[in-house]
Amino acid sequence: MQNILIATEHYKELDDFLINSDARSLLLVCDDSLQFLRIKDYFDTLEDRTGIKVVRFSDFKPNPLYESVVEGIKVFHKNKCDLIVAVGGGSAIDVAKCIKLYSNMDDSKNYLKQKIVPNEITLLAVPTTAGTGSEATRYAVIYFNGEKQSVADYSCIPSIVLFDASALKTLPIYQKKSTMMDALCHAIEAYWSVNSTEESIGYSREAIQLIIANKESYLANDETGNANMLKAANLAGKAINITQTTAGHAMCYKLTSLYNIAHGHAAALCDTVLIPYMIKHLEQCIDPRGAEHLNKVYAGIAEAMGCKSVNQLVTAFSKIVNDLEFKPITVSSSNDIDVLKTSVNPVRLKNHPIKLTVEVIEELYRQILNVGE
Repeated sequence: MQNILIATEHYKELDDFLINSDARSLLLVCDDSLQFLRIKDYFDTLEDRTGIKVVRFSDFKPNPLYESVVEGIKVFHKNKCDLIVAVGGGSAIDVAKCIKLYSNMDDSKNYLKQKIVPNEITLLAVPTTAGTGSEATRYAVIYFNGEKQSVADYSCIPSIVLFDASALKTLPIYQKKSTMMDALCHAIEAYWSVNSTEESIGYSREAIQLIIANKESYLANDETGNANMLKAANLAGKAINITQTTAGHAMCYKLTSLYNIAHGHAAALCDTVLIPYMIKHLEQCIDPRGAEHLNKVYAGIAEAMGCKSVNQLVTAFSKIVNDLEFKPITVSSSNDIDVLKTSVNPVRLKNHPIKLTVEVIEELYRQILNVGE
């Protein structure tokens, strides 16, 4: 069970937790955003106030490398750390997860090739974006020899999460918009996934409702809106942790790298065209629970978004994306469609409730990019 702490002005709840943990030295895995955050002063003064040594590790970049994790493990052991704190977005949290997972493994061999043995090292996460939900999932992504490596184990899920609404105040508006859409797409895709359960649907429904109710105040940088969006992203992460992502995320990764747009922006574009296609092609349902179940799922998503009918869901989702005024994508090559349609991860398509052929995927990409045959 994940313990959620809500940050107050002087982080008393964090002090209480760290002092009660009996930690003597903690590894602070953080990205460059820490210097702009209120919580920086907390960690700068922690040792003087409590005697707990803070060892900072920032030697990683977005899309972190395996080698960075290895270096982090060395720092963890050299300084005899007994607790890990991750402050940052998905990359910082993913690096911290891997440091925790691999810290008790054989350092003479490649960690990626070894069986993960769970350990009791405490991992506390302070997410500084409201989108990935990485603090709630068993997944981490790192890169080895240029190839994406998906690491997955339940033991890497942070046992403690601190929601600090002030951490969202300094985010650029484009990042706020795209991370919000990442959370919304997580929640929607988890809702319709063939792997959905009663528990995951509950998380999805609550996440969607929170996002819809708080998107204006969140984008206006209101503290309550920021706090509720952190909660929504966490709930969406909990849902995805059960179901995994579906076609929207399978299709979005190449859009992100090909056009240098944010992940959540790309996911929103994909789900914008997927939603109407899925509603119109219920006969292509491949969820073992059948088309009747999927129709109820559509109705549940629509209701969570405040729509009176499934058909209104198409307009409502498109309006949210259009209102965010993302910069349009400029197609750089006539080969883009071929590159995109061959990039889709078939594993994630297995989680999708509607059958998608290569031809359908190509047509959906053409709609996204607004290009004809």
